[in-house]
Amino acid sequence: MVTTALELPGYRVVRSLGVVRGLTVRSRSVVGNFIGGLHTLFGGNITVYTTLCEQTRAETYQLMLRQARMLGANAVIGMRYEATELMPGLAEVLCYGTAVLVESG
Repeated sequence: MVTTALELPGYRVVRSLGVVRGLTVRSRSVVGNFIGGLHTLFGGNITVYTTLCEQTRAETYQLMLRQARMLGANAVIGMRYEATELMPGLAEVLCYGTAVLVESG
């Protein structure tokens, strides 16, 4: 279970296991930049970038979950995403939260 909230309704945090995170650094390809550049001429959703963002967030989310499982967590609370442009065309995406053990209660 993963939530952006600091608690899970119907569950009680038994133990906090610490911060877990998934981190990916991505660059746009030359082809992706070319296609994205063409899309900007016509406006609307730039699907090549949307797809890249969705894939990157999914990857960081899975990395965070893997780290939580390694700590023995059965939930992550306070999950957040952050993105930082390191340089033009190069971005860091971070997914993080607090790994916890919860039980019904």
